[in-house]
Amino acid sequence: MAVPASIPSPPSDWQIIQVGQWIHSWFPAWPAAWGQIHVYALCILAGIIAAILMANHRLNQRGAERWVILDIAIWTVALGIVVARFYHVFTHPGDYFGAGKNTWNITQPGSIWAVWEGGNAYYGALLGGALGAYIGSRFTGLRFTAIVDAIAPGMLAAQALGRLGNWFNHELFGLPTPDGAWWGLKIESSNAAWPIGLPDDTLFQPTFLYEIIWNIIGIIVIYALRKKLDLQWGKVLAVYLIWQGIGRSFFESIRVDPSEYYFGIRANVWAAIAAIVIGIVILIVQTRRHPGAEPSPYLPGREWTPQSAVDSGETYSDSDDDETVVDEESDEAATSGAKVAS
Repeated sequence: MAVPASIPSPPSDWQIIQVGQWIHSWFPAWPAAWGQIHVYALCILAGIIAAILMANHRLNQRGAERWVILDIAIWTVALGIVVARFYHVFTHPGDYFGAGKNTWNITQPGSIWAVWEGGNAYYGALLGGALGAYIGSRFTGLRFTAIVDAIAPGMLAAQALGRLGNWFNHELFGLPTPDGAWWGLKIESSNAAWPIGLPDDTLFQPTFLYEIIWNIIGIIVIYALRKKLDLQWGKVLAVYLIWQGIGRSFFESIRVDPSEYYFGIRANVWAAIAAIVIGIVILIVQTRRHPGAEPSPYLPGREWTPQSAVDSGETYSDSDDDETVVDEESDEAATSGAKVAS
């Protein structure tokens, strides 16, 4: 079997599924332009579904109400997407502001609202999702630490699936690979992020693939540590932050797309370093404050009890009536016998 010379990028027309054209071919009255589905959006959606399913399974294992994660996901997903976009725009102002930019026109490429073009910053999603999880904990009565620990492994899965969307969009690739490196990613020289002066046949580091592999390994590591050490009280989140921070500090440093720099370091690398530090602090503080296990995924006084789990002393059935009649007849017979004996 021959080893491929490079990793190809998908054809550009694969980025959008023209559902409207399919419908138009069946129902001519339907405008062909109505109904475009971006593959990037499908990858993000698949990641969200995977994260919800994994978090739901973990919370169910701990005795939480089935699918209570959906009440939390409403907040985490919505705020995660909004803050992720704002974070991306804030850290890439040159892409959206200035002469000739269609910043506010949602129908034009380059708009700050055009999330289907890519540009949903991971650390923005993390901040927005954390705020959403806190709001969800207030509504559901679940501990915030129980929620974030349940969600953390699923976030790795979501990020892995989301990186496939970057591959379809031909974006976020890294520096050129060494000559002869078969794993190099092939990118068209007309790409907006193509470094000036490089030959047209240059191959680039497939950072999307690196991060997918890193995230999958991270899921395995977190599940192994959680099982061995029984990590709770936000410690799973801490391990997640450390793992992601280590990986992204490298991946972000080799990317070639424009970004803001502070003291010669990309903004997202600083964010990755901050994630590592925050993860270490959470791990140390929570280990000292909570050496034991969480008593319940719910806050005191907010516990959930299944409706079917009624105390046996409070159950009632038709047989209870029969037993009552028998008891009353026995009491009457005993009273009559006592009178005769007297």
